[in-house]
Amino acid sequence: MQTREIDVATPDGAMSAYEVIPDGEGQRPAIVFLMDGLGYRAGLKTMAERLASHGYHVLLPDLYHRVGKHVHFEPVVMTQPDKMGEMRKLIGNLTPDMLMSDMAACLDVLASRANVDATRMGAVGYCMGGRNAFIAAARFPDRLRATASIHPGGIVTADPASPHLFAGPAQARMYFGIAKDDVFFTKEQAATLEQTLAALGKRYQIEHYEARHGWAVIDTPVYDAAEAERHWKAILALFAEELGA
Repeated sequence: MQTREIDVATPDGAMSAYEVIPDGEGQRPAIVFLMDGLGYRAGLKTMAERLASHGYHVLLPDLYHRVGKHVHFEPVVMTQPDKMGEMRKLIGNLTPDMLMSDMAACLDVLASRANVDATRMGAVGYCMGGRNAFIAAARFPDRLRATASIHPGGIVTADPASPHLFAGPAQARMYFGIAKDDVFFTKEQAATLEQTLAALGKRYQIEHYEARHGWAVIDTPVYDAAEAERHWKAILALFAEELGA
């Protein structure tokens, strides 16, 4: 495979992104890989490469580009309450409109690649990226065929603008991997999401994992190798069935 750092043009300036181009001839399906709150870093690039090794053209954007280039937190921040507060403030300053503007730019870049089949695109996201993948399914129903939200947060809230209330337009098949005892996505919130998506007639799957929030990302203190492999099996099956490879 080939890898490269590129700049993606957005309305708010250039956004760094890590592009992974799979080996082989012909047009390939493409996936936007949406980062967690820790930011754009080597661990996520390694995961993007693993995804690409299955035949997907992958783009990992730096969603903190508005505050600096390659801004990120060391994974140990998850054990430091003061740093966690700093990270959450940074996340909170990113509005859905900002993030979906970035997502649109990524989809445009992928669609411009000669080796990408723009009719077969999906998204996967972790933590805040899982929320963004879900929002993107509703914002880009004609562009995304499958999305995976892994240990996401903020999908079901008491806010009138809660993302689950705007799932109506989504056409993608959606997968949700929910962490054990997760304050960011409780069992009650998962039940609300399931009721909402079922009532809308959406194609979805919600699975619960015996691991803590953040378990699937390889460089976090709570990484769980066994449950991480389970999530890989699930998302690779989803993308193979909906996008091909």
